[in-house]
Amino acid sequence: QVQLVESGGGLVQAGGSLRLSCAASGRIFSINAMAWYRQAPGKQRELVASITSGGSTNYADSVKGRFTVSRDNAKNTVYLQMNSLKPEDAAVYYCNVAVVVPELRVYDYWGQGTQVTVSS
Repeated sequence: QVQLVESGGGLVQAGGSLRLSCAASGRIFSINAMAWYRQAPGKQRELVASITSGGSTNYADSVKGRFTVSRDNAKNTVYLQMNSLKPEDAAVYYCNVAVVVPELRVYDYWGQGTQVTVSS
């Protein structure tokens, strides 16, 4: 079994910053891609940023230049540094991790979600 624990959400004023963390633990052989998604009320879940095992990153156009995704492979942790936050960034943020288990199968796991609220 694999567990993902997210932290770092909260309330921030527009223009402020937050850093989200998502730590994976359990039966992990290795981790492939790691990503952050978000879902605002009444909207579909959308990809915010992703990072491959080799460190290549991808961002939604709406966050380019403001958000930075990174990972610490030794800690099985992915981060999302969010700067210059806007009210439209408010959502529940979820991490998504592709875990290779010891049997060399790949499974997709989701974090529990962390709320980000941005006041104008």
